[in-house]
Amino acid sequence: MKSGAWLVALACMAAPQLAWARQEIRLERQMFVERVSTDINGRARRVLESAGRAESGDQLIFVVNWRNAGNRPIRNLAVTNAVPRGAQPDLTDPAMQVSVDGGARWGRLSDLWLPTALGGTRRAVPADITHIRWTVPDEISPGESGRLSYRATVR
Repeated sequence: MKSGAWLVALACMAAPQLAWARQEIRLERQMFVERVSTDINGRARRVLESAGRAESGDQLIFVVNWRNAGNRPIRNLAVTNAVPRGAQPDLTDPAMQVSVDGGARWGRLSDLWLPTALGGTRRAVPADITHIRWTVPDEISPGESGRLSYRATVR
């Protein structure tokens, strides 16, 4: 059997296990707009509202809640979140990886490059980000849950 056929056969055998493992993690995603107003005493108040009407310059807060709904521990969970078009994420979290090509390649933004129309390449910029990913390195016990969040600005 050729090596390509072996890879296909192995992928077919592994696919049900991978699909089963993905079903063990429950994800809930939320998006809010942070509004700042001044209270009666002149202090700034930050309020989270539904992100139904975000405008240019608004601060968005994305929250991803995860939970191991299975009965086995899970290792090296990668939580991926698509970045809405027009949102520029805050990249200060050192654990955050980004993709500028729909999730094909991952890394820090400063390490990613994109092809240009003339056949060259250019360094990726925040406007190019399509997805964000965090890897949870610790073992996640059954029933264990956690939360990841990040901010973005509407362009």
